[in-house]
Amino acid sequence: MDVLVAAAVAVPVFVPFATAPEVTPLGVVFSLGTVVPLVWRRRAPFAVALVVAAFAMGVSLHHRPGQMLQYGALVAVYTLADLGRHRWQRWGFIGALAASTPPGALLVKDNDAGEFMFTLLLPVTAFLLGTLARTARERSNALVERSAQLEREREALEREREAEAARAAAEERARIARDMHDVLAHAVSIMVVQAEAGPVVVHTDPAQAERAFDAIADAGRDAMAQLRRMLGILKEEQDHGVRAPQPTIDALPDLVEHVGRTGVRVGLAVEGVRRGLPPDADLAAYRIVQEALTNTVKHADARTARVLLRWTDHELEITVTDDGHGHEERDPGWRRGGDGLVGIRERAAACGGTAETGPLPDGGFRVFARLPYAEAVAA
Repeated sequence: MDVLVAAAVAVPVFVPFATAPEVTPLGVVFSLGTVVPLVWRRRAPFAVALVVAAFAMGVSLHHRPGQMLQYGALVAVYTLADLGRHRWQRWGFIGALAASTPPGALLVKDNDAGEFMFTLLLPVTAFLLGTLARTARERSNALVERSAQLEREREALEREREAEAARAAAEERARIARDMHDVLAHAVSIMVVQAEAGPVVVHTDPAQAERAFDAIADAGRDAMAQLRRMLGILKEEQDHGVRAPQPTIDALPDLVEHVGRTGVRVGLAVEGVRRGLPPDADLAAYRIVQEALTNTVKHADARTARVLLRWTDHELEITVTDDGHGHEERDPGWRRGGDGLVGIRERAAACGGTAETGPLPDGGFRVFARLPYAEAVAA
């Protein structure tokens, strides 16, 4: 590119040679001195500007032939203003050029005021154009760097959000493990009690003994099904302190009444005929409704909420909706991956079910979960 620029400048520089009344070898050398250094203009802009300026002065003073415009000097000045490495080089050069132009004009015969201003302002204009190009490039580079910085910050926030979601999932699994400890401890206790009672009545009441063994088998099958489902998810050891009995779906009316005291009107509706839920699913149903209503109170700024339990042929469908409108303003990230929503999905998945959360088309928010019945889990 620099060679092409030098070649383009050489054309107008050497055109006067065809019509000049006198051409000398020194005039050729001076003219070449204003063209050839432009090949290195971007690698050494300050040095090239000094060399070209010196040869341009020789062309003007020797004047065999002379130049109406110092094309090479204009390109050198523009390049220095655009690519000069140091501020003092750029402004020092243009200052020296402006200071030396008036004395130089006195050496030229028949130089009027118009020609003087033209000679002075033309390199200044080239310098200003180069400065504008430099400013535009620096601004563009700053925007590119800012964009890259924002992209790095976005990736860091994304990694942080993923880590937070993983932490919330791990904590929720730990809570599920503690809940499952209570459920399984209850099942094992039933098995132990029935096993101890069986030998006592096996001779006096065979029917009672048979029922005891049936209860042991049912409790064992239920415990094994839950263990198969949970051991693939829960790997961490949990402390097994004394805990209160876990709530079930029968405690939902009390939960609705308690939430209603916060000022949110909560309705509870049941459709279909109730079926048998595994103990962990029974607990999960309560926790899912509890977490959904908690989010409604904390984040949604809702006035009303509705809880619908729909007993279908194969699963329990839980729907919790509200008419809130302030989720995004108060906590923009809670819907996308807050601890509560992560917990809802984890509890549903731990019971063999699914859960979905998202905004409603007309406003508000919905939590929808499916939990399979005991016979579906056994199958």
